[in-house]
Amino acid sequence: MRLAIRGGYVLDPAGGTDAVRDVFCARGKIVGLGTATEEFEAEQVVDAQGCLVMPGAVDLAVCLNPMGEQRASVESETRAAVAGGVTTVCSVAETQPIPDSPAAVRLLMEQAQQAGFARLETLGAAMHGLGDTQLASLGALREAGCVGVSNGTRPYANLLVLRRAMEYAASQDLTLFYHPLDHALAGQGCAHEGTFAARLGLPGILPAAETAALAQMTALVQDTGARVHFCRLSCAQAVDMLEIGRQAGLPVTADVAVHQLFLTEEAVEGFEVNALVSPPLRTEHDRQRLREGVRDGIIQAICSDHQPLDPDSKMAPFPEARPGISGIETLLPLTMELVTEDILTRAIAVERLTAGPAEILGRNTGTLAVGAPADLCVVRLDEPWTFDVEAMLSAGRNTPFDGWQFHDRVQATICGGRIVYEREGEA
Repeated sequence: MRLAIRGGYVLDPAGGTDAVRDVFCARGKIVGLGTATEEFEAEQVVDAQGCLVMPGAVDLAVCLNPMGEQRASVESETRAAVAGGVTTVCSVAETQPIPDSPAAVRLLMEQAQQAGFARLETLGAAMHGLGDTQLASLGALREAGCVGVSNGTRPYANLLVLRRAMEYAASQDLTLFYHPLDHALAGQGCAHEGTFAARLGLPGILPAAETAALAQMTALVQDTGARVHFCRLSCAQAVDMLEIGRQAGLPVTADVAVHQLFLTEEAVEGFEVNALVSPPLRTEHDRQRLREGVRDGIIQAICSDHQPLDPDSKMAPFPEARPGISGIETLLPLTMELVTEDILTRAIAVERLTAGPAEILGRNTGTLAVGAPADLCVVRLDEPWTFDVEAMLSAGRNTPFDGWQFHDRVQATICGGRIVYEREGEA
């Protein structure tokens, strides 16, 4: 398929493009930016005049369920992904079946290929069965195509086991994706330990549950030299600690879930279960510091932490309900609101959604440079619209953003040089 995207404002921070350009795609790659070869003849044209053309977003945290029908399938969630401008999804280790074997990894990848929407990258399980003592075969997982390994939010038996997982991952040139959480300190908490949790009688989780684990991991990184990615930072002190580590040259990176950049502990008022997330929403001070961390490059990626849940998962009392937000369709519009609010420049916002996470995964997506995969999205700017939960394509409708007003909206998404999503009634 030879595809031309004409007249759009191309913004590609990794490739250094910030101008109105035509983009030409063939054989699944970018083959021209501004001009094409003389023999290029487009089979299909996308009119992008007045729109932003950017690399497709790369989402580091998407929960999938290839074996289930009631919860999110690979097909339903990758379809939702491209509707939100996401062309690469990275599945977390807490899927079913658990990706602790090449067969489980291949099942995920085959289903994504059959669905034909977004690219799929996979984290393998660092521990067999996501347990706490027995390491998985990380070499086999790397050969199967895993971009990293993780134990998800499950604990390791002790720091010695964690250290061995780091050493094994490093020997296979794999990044260890680590959720900084001291489970003993977190206890049975379900909300930030503060004013709102106390008033509602909810057990709280102190930021120290995050920072204590982050400090221990930082010490182990210094000891082993292993490459570690910190998943879903939530508090100001964690950003400060990460900044110190990066300034010291440690091989560490981090992401933040986009909802942490907009919501605070106040969102749980009235026992609002759609604001129940892990790690919990924290204070306004934490939210501001996370935003600064994204702006300053201390945090390299914004992700959705997409966890689509069936309605029953949110029907229990607040402390017993399952945490998580179905967030892949709001990742890009929410991030662009940070531009509207003058928190980020548009270039930084795009970089944190594209080249930043792509670099963490070690992939050559996240750019529109000639020769790169033809993964991009066309975004109509300054077109106010209202997010409607009933219009979601995800199998999960668990979102606190129903009725929110956004300004930028995905018009079309291209993955591998094919148009995989077009907004109805648009080019």
